[in-house]
Amino acid sequence: MTTPTNLIDGRAIAEEIHRETAAGVAELQQRGVQPGLAFVRVGEDPASQVYVGMKERMSARLGLWTETRVLPEQTSEAELLELVGRLNADPRVHGILVQAPLPRHINAAKIYAAVAPAKDVDGFNPVNVGKLMLGDTDGFVPCTPAGVHELLIRSGVPIESAEVVILGRGNIVGKPMAALLIQKARHANATVTVCHSATRDLAAHCRRADILIAAMGVAGFVKADMVKPGATVIDVGVNRVADPAAKSGYRLVGDVDFARVQPLAGRITPNPGGVGPMTIAMLMHNTARAAAHATAG
Repeated sequence: MTTPTNLIDGRAIAEEIHRETAAGVAELQQRGVQPGLAFVRVGEDPASQVYVGMKERMSARLGLWTETRVLPEQTSEAELLELVGRLNADPRVHGILVQAPLPRHINAAKIYAAVAPAKDVDGFNPVNVGKLMLGDTDGFVPCTPAGVHELLIRSGVPIESAEVVILGRGNIVGKPMAALLIQKARHANATVTVCHSATRDLAAHCRRADILIAAMGVAGFVKADMVKPGATVIDVGVNRVADPAAKSGYRLVGDVDFARVQPLAGRITPNPGGVGPMTIAMLMHNTARAAAHATAG
């Protein structure tokens, strides 16, 4: 069976970025700078363990020094803030990633705000959020929206003047994605509509989209009758659905009904193999950039 020609291969594009990052890391090492990334995980959430492990392995492959701090579930907010403060002050650490989700008794927004903006490679500190809104490219953009942006750019998808519809208004994907694409800048200048649970006639909004970005967290939400023929469809969703045939008893699917939407789409990301690899690629890229900024001049 032949591979559909309209697929946007996130793994291949992520590899391009990894090669660029590795070259940047090697250049820094020649100058005596070892880029460092600290991971902080609280509790034993299985998905968090997997995600941090993937990031550790990619860091090692690209030449980044890493340190992982695993704290017990009952760690207090004050104790976590103290650790973040120590990492902020550690000159070996250029990037800090506090893995979500955090236990319910910890205010995640307070923790993200405590990470020094210059080490906030996840782009969640309010300073970096503000820079993104203002179009200040000196800050760090959250990794998933940044990865989607790179997918569009490197796949040759026209963004300027495009009608973009984003499904989901979350702080991690929806809002920063909209901020990226509305900027008066190259590879932006789009007309962006952000839809959410209170949007009236959501399907009609979707059918206007030249670029449809699904980040709602609802398995198979985007159906074929919601997509304009020829549109670019980006599936950010990661949803667990029951699958008796799988060893784990479940499988991961996106927010898009891929089998029915793919024949209509001009370009589409598979899931897995689309946005996911890009998120890690942009984290590595941001860390190398943070190290370069910290040691410049």
